Amino acid sequence: MKIKKGDHIKIISGNDKGKQGKVLLVKSAEGKVVVEGINLKKKHVKPKQQGKKGELVTIPASVPISNIMLVCPKCGRASKTGYKILEHNKIRVCRKCAGEI
Repeated sequence: MKIKKGDHIKIISGNDKGKQGKVLLVKSAEGKVVVEGINLKKKHVKPKQQGKKGELVTIPASVPISNIMLVCPKCGRASKTGYKILEHNKIRVCRKCAGEI
């Protein structure tokens, strides 16, 4: 999987197309990610204590990995990701500017 927690991504399809955000959680088994400020859903929460009111909370829902692209920090454009193998490690590389991601 080429997407990691903390990456800056851009939505390429769906209702939030064109929006950018930071990855909060990666669900690799399901092929989904949770991005802050993207795909917000409202959830009703029961009161925790007696005498309090319930509330409506806005939480980010997951987005399929196929609907996002990594944004290169060097060139600032959404691009595909490649890999470059150095001596003992493998790094992610932007396909447009060849900069390290």
